[in-house]
Amino acid sequence: MFDQFKLDNGMVVIAQPMHAVRSISLGLWIRTGSCYETLSENGISHFIEHMLFKGTKTRTAVELAEAVEFLGGQINAFTAKDSTCFYFKVLDEHLPIGVEILADMLMNSLFDPKEIKKEASVIKEEISMYEDSPEDLVYDLLSDVAFKGTAYEQTILGTNECVDTFTKKAIESYLSTHYTADNMVISVAGSYDLTQLKNLLNDAFKDC
Repeated sequence: MFDQFKLDNGMVVIAQPMHAVRSISLGLWIRTGSCYETLSENGISHFIEHMLFKGTKTRTAVELAEAVEFLGGQINAFTAKDSTCFYFKVLDEHLPIGVEILADMLMNSLFDPKEIKKEASVIKEEISMYEDSPEDLVYDLLSDVAFKGTAYEQTILGTNECVDTFTKKAIESYLSTHYTADNMVISVAGSYDLTQLKNLLNDAFKDC
């Protein structure tokens, strides 16, 4: 049996209890990816995924990573054509820290223009590496043929031209329309107390 409930802000949570373990994994899934982007936005979902790790009002990029990893946990993210996921894995006793970090990234990221410019260079290099990898490139070529004329033909990484146009204003505008409570789902698996989980998530994401 799994637990399913809504937070006070309407965000759906689906949780699978696994009380035989002492760990817990939590993923924040957003219904956004390359297939939800316009041609001029192509790649912005992936760009935002990177930027949420670049520092918040209270933590630097290094502090964000260390806060979880120093506990023996892991925090990461990925972007697909139709979804973006931010997730962490920690011991069950460290669930409050993981939730607080994830909420901090989601709602308090700085999107420093200097960091945006740096990350644009990083992602353009990633695009070049991807295009030089036949086993990766073939999937984009296949999508281009199979989904011609639809948003699914767009690449997840976007283009160099699009990446160069991403600004703090563009990022915050995209966040305001896609990173909303009714467009996100939280998934949980591991050892947890249901009442504590509900209280933690309600408190952490109440302003989302």
